[in-house]
Amino acid sequence: MRNIPYDKLERKIQYSFKNRDFFLQALTHRSMGGEHNERLEFLGDSLLGMFIAEALYEQFPKVSEGDLSRMRATLVRGQTLAEIARDFELGDYLRLGPGELKSGGFRRESILADAVEAIIAAVFLDSDMATCKTLVLNWYQPRLNTIEPGVSQKDPKTQLQEWLQGRRLPLPTYEVIEVTGQAHNQKFTMSCVVEGAEHATQGVGTSRRKAEQDAAKKALEAIHAANK
Repeated sequence: MRNIPYDKLERKIQYSFKNRDFFLQALTHRSMGGEHNERLEFLGDSLLGMFIAEALYEQFPKVSEGDLSRMRATLVRGQTLAEIARDFELGDYLRLGPGELKSGGFRRESILADAVEAIIAAVFLDSDMATCKTLVLNWYQPRLNTIEPGVSQKDPKTQLQEWLQGRRLPLPTYEVIEVTGQAHNQKFTMSCVVEGAEHATQGVGTSRRKAEQDAAKKALEAIHAANK
């Protein structure tokens, strides 16, 4: 096993574990075999959602449930979690099996995001709710300071649908173009067809939903470019 300076990562995340077994499990991908971080990820996902929901509820007392939900979705989505992971240089500390390591798993957004959620759960189990909440909100403070309610929080599929509905145009259709990879590590390619558009757009993602969002984002970009 690599000689990894986990104390350096503890300084980066601003928490020192009393029981480092929790920390090591949070950093262990299922490709390593044995005890891995998926159960911790499950718990961390729920904790994160609760912490962010409460923070937004207190920060925006007059904002609607819909806007609060969209802001929360933006803050807890895989892309945001992966950005936080990269801030910590978390990929350098992940415990991956040989195949996952060789394929660049330490850079993969989904693996980085899952590890952040697992670390949140590990901190909770190693300390208490208040300590965990304070730590997580500290990580998120720059994003909480800049996020605002509004249309920009809507995901690309919702934005595209509302743009078309506002002009009484048919809704887009999404089709699977290609699915590659093994069952636990698939890559989806989806097309988004908008009636009247010159070309269909294609999106790629680690799930069908993510690929559809990517295709919708590109369709929106094409529409805005054509209407300039």
